Amino acid sequence: MQTFATEAVDWPESATALREQVRALVAEHGERDPVRRANCWTKADPAFSRRLGEAGLLGMTWPREYGGHERSQIERYVVIEELLAAGAPVGAHWIADRQSGPLLLRMGNEELKRRWVPAIARGEAFACIGLSEPNSGSDLASVRTSARRDGDDWVINGQKVWTTGAHVAHFMIALIRSEPGSERQQGLSQFVIPMDAPGVTVKPIIDLTGAHEFNEVFFEDVRLPATALLGEEGNGWKQATAELSLERSGPERYLSSMALFTELVRHAGKHPDQTVRELVGRLAAEAWTLRLMSASVAAKLARGEDPALEATIVKDLGNSYEQAIPELVQAVVEMDLNGEDALARVTAYLLQVSPSFSLRGGTREILKGIIARGLGLR
Repeated sequence: MQTFATEAVDWPESATALREQVRALVAEHGERDPVRRANCWTKADPAFSRRLGEAGLLGMTWPREYGGHERSQIERYVVIEELLAAGAPVGAHWIADRQSGPLLLRMGNEELKRRWVPAIARGEAFACIGLSEPNSGSDLASVRTSARRDGDDWVINGQKVWTTGAHVAHFMIALIRSEPGSERQQGLSQFVIPMDAPGVTVKPIIDLTGAHEFNEVFFEDVRLPATALLGEEGNGWKQATAELSLERSGPERYLSSMALFTELVRHAGKHPDQTVRELVGRLAAEAWTLRLMSASVAAKLARGEDPALEATIVKDLGNSYEQAIPELVQAVVEMDLNGEDALARVTAYLLQVSPSFSLRGGTREILKGIIARGLGLR
């Protein structure tokens, strides 16, 4: 039976300099509102993303030929850990840097790679993912959006929903049914769709806090060249599920509520009462364990391994941790959730949005199934 084996991570000598570089950038152009520092990888600031691109901190592991910097997976891990711990507004470039760029480099034709990858590394091109559709819930295989061949072109019709960042994205990588009459995982392909293509319409979905993170995206006779097909026709399901493994193990899966932990420590001061002291200790110990597990996955990726099971376990445990923090803080600290105190404001915000943390990137029920298969239990 396969199990999760953590390992000592060999942090590079460059780690200290990278951490100092990121901290200086955040101090210069970071986010000071404590509420916006929470769940910061959904907060878009295109100017900050361009600044990271100029500093060589996007596309860090990619080939120089495509605008990358050929640094290690662990060096990239150091950078994203620092950005998230500081609550930097990284939402604009997050999806493109984390998974769209690597997917284009692995599966894209030369035209797609030349058009999009260098621009992502410069912090000038942002991406969204077209998976979920209306009335489908987490059942991604029920895709109904269609791609029809018309001469040398593809014609796209349909709708995606809960599309994170579509309103700031320059292109979407969408999972679309390209074989008429096919069902479930068969007959699906991935396409790269420029968001300014004629026939693409983006409509906002405003959440209960008034924030704009999600969108509906409509396709009406969107005409794409044959080169918009990503990878192999009919292989979309396999490509899309492999892509998901890139987004399940990173530190964003347990650091979404770190801004609240920071405010709790600030509130505690030098002489906290016993209950606050115990909570700070518990949260710090659990964060340290999750960091070790997450960094272990990064180390396996750096060696070219495929830690899909470990990545899924990190996401499941990490989501449980970041969802629990606001309720635990509320239980031990008296506060007015309608007040202006920073701790109260961040707590109130996370109490409202944290239930969604276990939905993004695969629901808890889906993840349990993957883990059970990986452990040989089903």
